[in-house]
Amino acid sequence: MVELVIFVLMGAVTLAGAIGVVRARNPVYGAMGLMATLFALAVFYVVHLAHFVAVVQVIVYAGAVITLFLFVIMFVGVDRAEDLREKLAVQRPVALIVLVGVVVLAGALVVTGRFDWVIASGDPPVVRGTIEEIGENLISVGPPSDRQASRWLLPFEATSLLLIVAAVGAIALAFYRPRRKDEPPAGPDTGPGS
Repeated sequence: MVELVIFVLMGAVTLAGAIGVVRARNPVYGAMGLMATLFALAVFYVVHLAHFVAVVQVIVYAGAVITLFLFVIMFVGVDRAEDLREKLAVQRPVALIVLVGVVVLAGALVVTGRFDWVIASGDPPVVRGTIEEIGENLISVGPPSDRQASRWLLPFEATSLLLIVAAVGAIALAFYRPRRKDEPPAGPDTGPGS
């Protein structure tokens, strides 16, 4: 029952964040929707006992990649004036109420000690996503006939290449400055002395 409630709540957050990414007119709001989607996916990983994958999801994607996106968005859209008026008058009080509720709930759980991480009784569930299993799947060495040997090495390296290309593209976009019509093209002989 608890898993169903978590699934429905985090599924709604994931869908709302994904729709926010697509529908947001402001790219910063789109990046925030993407962050909500990534956090909800991390909760799905925790429910499936893949704690290491959930931590990597939060640190790498919701942390570093979203920070990179926001860095590029801020550099590209720095010349546009933003409307600083508050559009949602109830946003701050609702956020404060949610914050107080979370702090009170966490404090009550810590003080009473009425929480444990056991999902179900009986046989322990098969734990997936541990560091040992990920390491074996990434860099296990075996004979060429063994189909299980390093089955995730190629997708892992392809993902790292994709992230490097995204970082280079973000840096290139950050330093890109469109040329004005009255400005001469840049070249080797257009220095200050010519």
